[in-house]
Amino acid sequence: MHINTLQALRAIYKPASERALKKEIPGLDAHALQFIGLSPFLVLASGGATADLDANLDASPRGGEPGFVKVLDAHTLLIPDSPGNNRLDTLENIIATGRLGLLFLVPGFDETLRVNGRALLSSDAADLQLFAHAKRAPALVIRVTVESVYLHCAKALMRSQLWDATRHLDRATMPTMGEMLRDQIQTFRGETIDIEPQAQMLERYRQSL
Repeated sequence: MHINTLQALRAIYKPASERALKKEIPGLDAHALQFIGLSPFLVLASGGATADLDANLDASPRGGEPGFVKVLDAHTLLIPDSPGNNRLDTLENIIATGRLGLLFLVPGFDETLRVNGRALLSSDAADLQLFAHAKRAPALVIRVTVESVYLHCAKALMRSQLWDATRHLDRATMPTMGEMLRDQIQTFRGETIDIEPQAQMLERYRQSL
């Protein structure tokens, strides 16, 4: 049975608690600012929906030294667009919809911070100057106008035990990135590509960090 109405959906779940509803705030307070300052990693969610761009939903990891996301004020964040694969899925979605969602993580913290808002792509000199000290200066930054902020409870990371080093898997559990890409491209495109050795791939990554 498919759940395809809000009424049917809500019939399955209890109402949200008062605390769950009240914890959403319209801007960055001192706790959110500290959380972002400690965070070296976030997931950026975006989606496109225009005549030319179907609903191309995207969730993109972004990382850097703690504090790599700059806070200008309680309603403005700047995220550097560090070198990547140049697919530009996220950036195209921002142009299409002007909206995004952010999930900040801090190593060792089971709580996460969610930030939603409007976004635009900026090549303004003043914005770029804030990242002039970076190893690789970004070509542009994502300027976020914060509309909602809330701390997300620890349950998901507690269940996954993400930070428990005793549960971390040996990378050799799965094939290398090059081997997986070779197999996927062969299976779905019928093309054969050369395998880039793992050590060579990692060194290439290091050169563009």
